[in-house]
Amino acid sequence: MESALDDLHESLALRFAFGPFCVTPGKRLLTRDGAAVEIGGRALDLLIALLERPGRVLSKRELIDRVWPDVVVEEGSLRFHMTGLRRILGDGEEGARYISTQVGVGYAFVAPIERFEGEQPLVEQPVAAVPVRRFSSTVGSLPSRTRLIGRETDVQMVVERLQTPKLFTIVGAGGVGKTSLAIEVGHRIHAARPGGVRFVDLAQVEDALLVPSALAGSLDIPVQVDDPMVVLLAHLQAQEWVLVIDNCEHLIDAVSVIAEQIREAAPRVSLLATSREPLRARGEHVHWLNPLDFPGETQELSVDEMLAFPAIELFVERASSGNATLVLDAEDAQMIVDMCRRLEGMALPIELAAVRVGAYGVRATHALLGERFSLGWSGRRTAQPRHQTLRAMLDWSYNLLSADECLVFARLAIFVGPFSLEAASQVVADGQIDSVTAAAMLDELAAKGLVAVDLTDPVGAYRLLEMTRAYAREKLVAQGDAQVHLLAFRHAAFYMDLLGHLGVSPGEIYQRSARLASQLGNVRSALEWSFGPHGDPGLALPLAAASSQLFLHFSLMVECRTWCARAIELLELGYFGTPTEMELQAALGLAFMFTQGNSELAEKALLRALDIAVALGDQWSRLRVLGRLQIFYERIGDFPSSLAWAEQAVEVGHDIGKPEAIAVAASLAGISHHLLGNQTLAREELELSLRNSLPSERSSTIHYGFDHRNRTGLGLARTLWLMGYADQAREWAEQVEAEAAALDHSITYCIALIWTLCIYVWTGDLDKAAERIDTFAGIAHANAFGPYIAAAMGIRAAIAIRAGEPGDAVAMLEESLARLQGMRYELLTTSFEISLVEGLILAGRHEQALAQVDRTIAHCRISADAFALPELLRIKAGILKTLSPTDYARVEITLTESLDLARKQGARAWALRTSMDLAALWLDRGRRSEAKALIGLCREQFTEGFDTLDLRQLQALWEQL
Repeated sequence: MESALDDLHESLALRFAFGPFCVTPGKRLLTRDGAAVEIGGRALDLLIALLERPGRVLSKRELIDRVWPDVVVEEGSLRFHMTGLRRILGDGEEGARYISTQVGVGYAFVAPIERFEGEQPLVEQPVAAVPVRRFSSTVGSLPSRTRLIGRETDVQMVVERLQTPKLFTIVGAGGVGKTSLAIEVGHRIHAARPGGVRFVDLAQVEDALLVPSALAGSLDIPVQVDDPMVVLLAHLQAQEWVLVIDNCEHLIDAVSVIAEQIREAAPRVSLLATSREPLRARGEHVHWLNPLDFPGETQELSVDEMLAFPAIELFVERASSGNATLVLDAEDAQMIVDMCRRLEGMALPIELAAVRVGAYGVRATHALLGERFSLGWSGRRTAQPRHQTLRAMLDWSYNLLSADECLVFARLAIFVGPFSLEAASQVVADGQIDSVTAAAMLDELAAKGLVAVDLTDPVGAYRLLEMTRAYAREKLVAQGDAQVHLLAFRHAAFYMDLLGHLGVSPGEIYQRSARLASQLGNVRSALEWSFGPHGDPGLALPLAAASSQLFLHFSLMVECRTWCARAIELLELGYFGTPTEMELQAALGLAFMFTQGNSELAEKALLRALDIAVALGDQWSRLRVLGRLQIFYERIGDFPSSLAWAEQAVEVGHDIGKPEAIAVAASLAGISHHLLGNQTLAREELELSLRNSLPSERSSTIHYGFDHRNRTGLGLARTLWLMGYADQAREWAEQVEAEAAALDHSITYCIALIWTLCIYVWTGDLDKAAERIDTFAGIAHANAFGPYIAAAMGIRAAIAIRAGEPGDAVAMLEESLARLQGMRYELLTTSFEISLVEGLILAGRHEQALAQVDRTIAHCRISADAFALPELLRIKAGILKTLSPTDYARVEITLTESLDLARKQGARAWALRTSMDLAALWLDRGRRSEAKALIGLCREQFTEGFDTLDLRQLQALWEQL
């Protein structure tokens, strides 16, 4: 009872004095110059709450709970009573300053006060002094740590650097994990030096004048003078602390000055600051904190390999924490990788998305993230308010920007992906802000962590992270449609000009296109706007023509086809018959050919491009288009027309007179002769081409649409095999395939694989063929090459049949052929139909095999697809022998025709197979000496390739004889 009375008497005697005012809480009395002041009960309760903890920001929720403990009220009531309290105190009048507002957080009492018990002051507390707190002997004032993922190298580096006192700042974009890193560093240092770390969080401090008092309060330093820095520096002089100052960006100027003062007065004290931009203080060391590593787009990894990346590991850990029963499969892992890639390794967005996964699952979260980047997803309730959503975090940064910085930041949302300083200064600038100011503001935004910087890419040194761009886009849209359209026009115009200066020669175009890999997003965006409802057709067509070079460079055939087709519709704007139309038509024809097949649209586009080249007298362009026409007619199985285009190319090449032109033309002619069955002439032309060719270069490959030297080598390899030089053929095939892979050009590589796969099937190198077909199919699917996707199925079936394991190969071949014929891709028809016939024979379906082989022979005679006719006649003879075992004459006539034709073509490989079948037939008829003479002649003709399947069979037959 006596203790309670003592407490009552003490509370009645307790008084707070500030300025002309005095508050006695126990009597609920406010006086001014000794006279009572009328004040409401709620306002007095607010004042007492603030006085009890001077200098500390009390949150709105804390104040509401204190003043209205049993009533549910809105923040509006708090603001109403706080306004009344300020009016009573005269806050802001004649320089009087008592209560400071921390926007969005709460309020703090900032005036000097005296605390009395009875007539004697107990403690004098100055501006913004905070309540006395005793430092824990275990962890000090450091917040609790969480498991840090993917930051061990950063932690060790910072800890090591802080072994000697210095000012060290961890800088990075909001949400990258600066605070977590600083806390972990603090704990590591504390473990080695207990009591040697102090932590100060400035997130709750709005006023720069409060920084010294906040530091003093966090360090448990009592201040009894008007200037807290004097006392703070005096206390720090003798210390060997590491002072961690978190969240400095909004008070950057004040912190910079104070940091310099501390380093000068207390040289044994280290300062570890976190900020979204460097302090730019004297002696500062800066560590830019990068996002967490995640797999690149082209990496093919196992689930375990994916989980080894820090970003993925963080995502999975946080998602599993939110749902202990969460089980992830390979598809889930791929979606998580995609989300981390879109979130660009930023720790906070990854955690927010992972929390979502815990409740809704991976697929739903991935779908939502794909539809629209969410700035409003909530995170941990215990996180700081500005870290609970991405929007809150970005609001924090945005509110610290100047008016010009806000304007430039919003306009940068027009860029999709990386952009250059030149692009930003030209696109962002207008009558409101000039290019010099725009460039300066870009540097400021980069320093504040709102713009990412990669100086290794001169055309894409700057970039808004996806979450930042989504936020900036909202700010841009708020400026109005007119502003957005003007900005989009300048953006499209800039990239049209950039692409319009790629150069003239293949080398120039290649080198400059290669540097623009990072700009594909901006080019696509410019095209979409230009062709859109609010776009500019005058920009759209030349932009599409210029971008076609870029899309061809990166083998983006579908996109090239899409934009060229749309541009063709705008030719009436004054582009008929111009070099621009020629490039559009040539690119469109090539793109149609490799994505949708050899359609009439592709043919029409290429013929139109050739007409324009002839009219313009542009011989080099004419040669380039003739090359595309030759391969077009070759692919549709019209080999005489293919040769006719090749002969035109030979004339043009002769007129140009340059080795490159002669080489291209001879390549076209050689391949045409090979397919028509004249292997001797084919070899002459192909070797002429190679003598005039320089080594394959990707610049020429892209310029012509495919690599002529590479294609020449492939044609020579096939020709050499047919002529009986199997080892040379395989050597060329290996060399040319390796060169095609090194060119990193999808079309050229697919052409190489198509032709070499046939050679491996012919020679019986089936393991090699099985390995290569997977590569071929992967490239075809990745690039949406429709004809090659269908061809991959047929080649797999042909390999299985050649291996004697047909399974469902016949059905696969029939489907492949149907799809290829639907796309008018006839180049492989004969080879696939040979395999189909062999598959039917293996299945015992000889009648169907005979009908099919007759159809194929008839087609070859009409189309002049003669190179495989000897083999087709040989196979037909074998079927006839099975169906009519006694009709030797018919079988012999067919084999004799095959042998005569093979010899006429110079195709010893076909002649060998036919000779073995004919010898076997003669053996059956008792004509042993004739058979032996024929086989002996074959053995004399072959000087290599003895390990091939055909020559092994030849040797076995010779031993039998």
